Amino acid sequence: MASTDVDAIAVEPLGSPTDGALEMLGQLVVQSGWNQTPQDWALFARLGSVFVVRDAGRRIVASGAVLPMGERAAWISMILVAPDARGQGIGRRVFAHCLDAVQATGRTAMLDATPAGEALYRQFGFDPLWRLTRWQRGARPALSTPAPEAAPLLDTLAALDAEALGFARRPVLDHLVQRANSRVLRHAEGFAIVRDGRVAHHIGPLLATGEDAAAALLAEAAGTLPGAVFVDVPDDRPLLREWLTDAGFTPQRGFARMARGADAPAGQRNFIHAIAGPEFG
Repeated sequence: MASTDVDAIAVEPLGSPTDGALEMLGQLVVQSGWNQTPQDWALFARLGSVFVVRDAGRRIVASGAVLPMGERAAWISMILVAPDARGQGIGRRVFAHCLDAVQATGRTAMLDATPAGEALYRQFGFDPLWRLTRWQRGARPALSTPAPEAAPLLDTLAALDAEALGFARRPVLDHLVQRANSRVLRHAEGFAIVRDGRVAHHIGPLLATGEDAAAALLAEAAGTLPGAVFVDVPDDRPLLREWLTDAGFTPQRGFARMARGADAPAGQRNFIHAIAGPEFG
């Protein structure tokens, strides 16, 4: 893509994504080595907004997504730029557009920042709240078969999720749970959702009232999954970090949960033992 005046970059809403648009968005994910699927893009478009930048040939070369989380917060994610369009300020322009969209609704903007993105987001007034790490396990056979699944009590799960985060996101949870191959693991003291990703299964959110219960859920979930697995765990979970290491997981990269402004929703963070993913919070 030719060198571009940043102020002249046209960021446009995508609307309902066509098959062609989903293919181009998927290519951005592949080029960045991320784990999102077409179902994720469909969720962003259905429940929130997807913004894109196109080149002269109408190819999508950059993306961003905004996902409202109830009335209090909105999540910014999927700031992706094609390799041949990087270094021109396009990602910064897309992010600024996403932030404007959030501020127009009066919600608090939140995100999970990669190490590369954290410095940029600080320039826009975001501050880190806490830190987490993506742990990954390579492909291996499943060690056990999933237990028969009881009907998920989504009202109960959504209530615990809202208490943990400080904001409600029931439509997001519904979308994740209703996907093909998704499962809900329930425990007397918590729950976890397992779903497919592009390159790895994803465990999360995993919410529990204690770290012992969280470790039991994590062990159950990971044991039934063949192939690669990702799980994003807060850094102040020593028992889980020990379990992950013993189970053959290795740290992939860190994230910083960030919010803009002093009125970020404050939930019961001690309930959060794995997030839904940096794209969903």
